[in-house]
Amino acid sequence: MRVEIWSDIACPWCYIGKARFEKGLAGFAHRDDVEVVHRSFELDPGRAKGEVGPVIPMLAKKYGRTIEEARAMEENVASHAHAEGLGYLAEGRDHGNTFDIHRLLHLAKARGRQGELLDLAYRVNFAEERSVFDAAVLAEIAVLAGLDADEVQAVIGDENAYADEVRADEREAAELGANAVPFFVLDRKYGISGGQPSEVFTRALEQAWQEHTPALAVIAGEGDGGDACGPDGCEVPR
Repeated sequence: MRVEIWSDIACPWCYIGKARFEKGLAGFAHRDDVEVVHRSFELDPGRAKGEVGPVIPMLAKKYGRTIEEARAMEENVASHAHAEGLGYLAEGRDHGNTFDIHRLLHLAKARGRQGELLDLAYRVNFAEERSVFDAAVLAEIAVLAGLDADEVQAVIGDENAYADEVRADEREAAELGANAVPFFVLDRKYGISGGQPSEVFTRALEQAWQEHTPALAVIAGEGDGGDACGPDGCEVPR
């Protein structure tokens, strides 16, 4: 069974939702049979690549709040992150265009290191005082995730590398009706929007699994049933 997760590294609820999903998955009996695939979604696709700035003034401007109100919003989100055991800096973080990060995540997917890079990118963006929007920092964590340094630099330097893959993910999100992230799609049958509690994910996985591998309905014949053999021997015809 496949679970696809549309998310953006700039989204705090994607960071928190990933942790909650993983806890929900850990409580699912068939977790080893679940393939998790991460898809691209940009929260701020129109933002210029070099336009990087502190997150709190950005939030105040975006939502029409004061700086103090924006700071309180971030502190509230931080409390949810900390409840999941995640590091979170309510202040001192940057916000910027995430297209290059998504392109590198597609490279990481092709090399079997997508999960490792995503975890590092989230941690740097939300829990450390480094900026993941700095090309040097981004290249550093990509190598730490297990990618080849020369290949990473080639992708960062070529704006067309994996661009089509990012755009394809975003088009698919729109086709599925996903206009906010995180957005989880279970076996192309169920969609879950937002960083829901872990038990919601466990129940959804169980329901999707039941439909993915439905139990057979046994049709009995007339009389005592057909002759058959089992561990204790075979039926003797009468």
